[in-house]
Amino acid sequence: MDEKKIEEELKKVWDEIPVSHSDNEKEMSWEQFQAKAFPPKKQKNKPWRYYAAAAAVLIFALIGTGLYFNSSNPASNNIQFAENIIENPASIIKTAVLPDSSVVELSPNSKIAYAGNFAANRKVEVFGEVYFKVKKDKKHPFQVFCNETTTTVLGTSFTVKGYTQKEVTVELYEGSVQMNVKNLNEKWILKPGEKFTYGNNSASVTEFNRFVDFDNEKLTAVSTYIESNYGYKMIIPQEYHNQRITVRINKKEDLKTIIQLISEMYNLNFEVNEKLKQITFQ
Repeated sequence: MDEKKIEEELKKVWDEIPVSHSDNEKEMSWEQFQAKAFPPKKQKNKPWRYYAAAAAVLIFALIGTGLYFNSSNPASNNIQFAENIIENPASIIKTAVLPDSSVVELSPNSKIAYAGNFAANRKVEVFGEVYFKVKKDKKHPFQVFCNETTTTVLGTSFTVKGYTQKEVTVELYEGSVQMNVKNLNEKWILKPGEKFTYGNNSASVTEFNRFVDFDNEKLTAVSTYIESNYGYKMIIPQEYHNQRITVRINKKEDLKTIIQLISEMYNLNFEVNEKLKQITFQ
C-alpha cells in the first residue's frame, strides 16, 4: 500500500467515532500498524494524528514463532555448569549477553551458570529469577535447568523463577516451550500467556497477564511505567503531558521499541543518555 492510501485509510479511522476493540483485535492491529508506520525507508514530517489514529488499536506484543525440542526427560542429565557464572548481587535488574547472543535479565539476588562449550551445548542453570530472550538456533536447542525442572526451547522469551527447592514457575511471553520434571514422563507444552508451576510434587499450567494496558491515559503514565520497569527517566515537553494514549504493552517489550514508537506517534526526536539513564524527547 502506497503512502497516499495509508494517509486516506488512517484519516477514515481518525474521523470515525472510537469503538471498543477486543484483545485479539488489538494484537492483530500491531502487525498491521508496524508494516504501515515503519517501512524500510524512514518517514519524515508525518503529522501527529497520522500515528495517533492507529494508536487506538495499538499493541506492542511480539508474537514469536519458537519451536519446542521434543526429547526424553532432560532433567535427569548430569551436566557440569560451573565453568561460567553470572551473578547479580545488586538491587536492580542486571542484563547480560550469552555467547550465542541470547539475552538474559537477572533479578536481584539471582545467578546463572553455564558450560564453556555453550555454542554447541546451550544449557543454563538458574538460581533465583531470570528472564531469557533466546536466540533461535534449530540445531542447538536451549535448555534451562531450575531445581527439578527443565525448560527446552529453540528461540523464544520466558521467565524462570526458583528461589528455593519448593517451587519453580515459568512464564512464557513468546513462542513455545516444553516443560519436563525429573523422573516424570509427562511433558507440558506452553503457549504465550501460560505459566507452568511445579511444587510439592505437583505441576499445573495456568494463564497470566503478560501485558499492561493504558486506556486513554495521559502520556505521563507511560513515562512513569518506563521509569519503574526499565529504570530510565523519560522527559517529554510540557505541552505533551496531557496528551492521551491507548496502548497495550508487552511487559517484556524492548525499551527501544517503546521509545521509537512514541517518537513516531508524536513526531518527536529523542536522545538516550545511558550514563544518566535518561530519555529526552523534543
